[in-house]
Amino acid sequence: MKLNKHLLATSIMVATLFAGNALGAVSEEQAAKLGDSLTPMGAEKAGNGNEIPAWDGGLATPPAGYKDDGVYVNPFLDEKRLFTIDQSNVEEYADKLSPGQIAMINRYDGYVIPVYKTHRSAVYPEKVMSDTVANATTTELIKDGNGLGNYETATPFPIPQNGLEAIWNHITRYRGGSIQRNSGQVAPTENGAYSVVKFQDELTWKTYLKDYEPGQAENVLFYFKQAITAPARLAGNVLLVHETIDQVKEPRSAWIYNAGQRRVRRAPQVAYDGPGTASDGLRTSDNFDMFNGAPDRYNWELVGKKEMYIPYNSYQLVDQDLNYDEIVRAGHINQELTRYELHRVWHVRATLKDGERHVYAKRDLYIDEDSWQASIIDHYDGRGELWRVAEAHSMQFYDQAIPWYAIESLYDLLSGRYLVLGLTNEEANPFTFDVERMSRDFTPAALRRAGTR
Repeated sequence: MKLNKHLLATSIMVATLFAGNALGAVSEEQAAKLGDSLTPMGAEKAGNGNEIPAWDGGLATPPAGYKDDGVYVNPFLDEKRLFTIDQSNVEEYADKLSPGQIAMINRYDGYVIPVYKTHRSAVYPEKVMSDTVANATTTELIKDGNGLGNYETATPFPIPQNGLEAIWNHITRYRGGSIQRNSGQVAPTENGAYSVVKFQDELTWKTYLKDYEPGQAENVLFYFKQAITAPARLAGNVLLVHETIDQVKEPRSAWIYNAGQRRVRRAPQVAYDGPGTASDGLRTSDNFDMFNGAPDRYNWELVGKKEMYIPYNSYQLVDQDLNYDEIVRAGHINQELTRYELHRVWHVRATLKDGERHVYAKRDLYIDEDSWQASIIDHYDGRGELWRVAEAHSMQFYDQAIPWYAIESLYDLLSGRYLVLGLTNEEANPFTFDVERMSRDFTPAALRRAGTR
């Protein structure tokens, strides 16, 4: 395992969750590395002298052929595959793969990892990056790490000192101020048969509400609304979440509108290992967005930084010339449509605390250093057995300066089934950014207006 010398000096490797009051802000001297030896987001600016290049500002300009219509042109379409990792050579590359990836390769002949040239395309808007630099010396962990102090927006801990800070970077990362996504979700059977559940998701950070005022809803991080639009038996059901910063002090507020009953009900199960929406039992609530929600049930260890082959620049998976039948396969998605690159990731280990309950006793998270997005997560059951493997196929939304996911996949090694979230190939207007929303749009009363049958 390689640790960057600059970051090693400022990273405290902890095996258990610390106790105490505030922790997090780094010194001015440490923060001065941001924009110098480190990118504004805290990644190592230099390359590794081989496959990983230096960060040169990311993919900040749309490629030729992009029509500014939300249909993303693949800027790397003409690049040739460097090599493929499969059952014949997996041991050669095992040190750059997660145990979950290795298990998938060994289980399925068709689960291969196509490796391409590395592009450090991740970049955020200038204000997000400048706010991140400012956060380095001001934002703190409070309440034993279950909340953030002196925080409003952007990445809180660009120079992480422990695993909790790293996971907060993933949870709070910028995904656009106010966005709407139309997407499909599938949960194929073992033989690959599937039906599509379609969603319209809305995500708005409180500071982007048109009627936001400083001090308003101080403990709210963002608002999330998810309406099911198909199939007919589920259409009209709507989920509303007020995501809080300190979920121990004030748990996330969630409501569900049931179109059949025409009733709005509280939804406390939308947290931790509560069942994921229309997922056929294949994911927990906190599997969405790879990991979301309160971190308080786990001890978080910052194991260190390493180089891994992770899904990256996955533009082919949003190609609207493809249909879902070309992506969905028995056991796993069509790996020939995927793209993996060698990147540095933070390895964060979450271990269930004594006395706490969750179906996952341990999670190993591999978080991309440039974007703070979780790329791979291996999930272990109470017996310590590897159970589920999550992969986030990321891409840079180059017209918005936003790294985000093309799709998320979650593989169940015990059942042989899997779940894919965020499919957009067959959806009209899959992504809409800069959506104008008011606080009244995210109230329980708004659910009845949003739900139609």
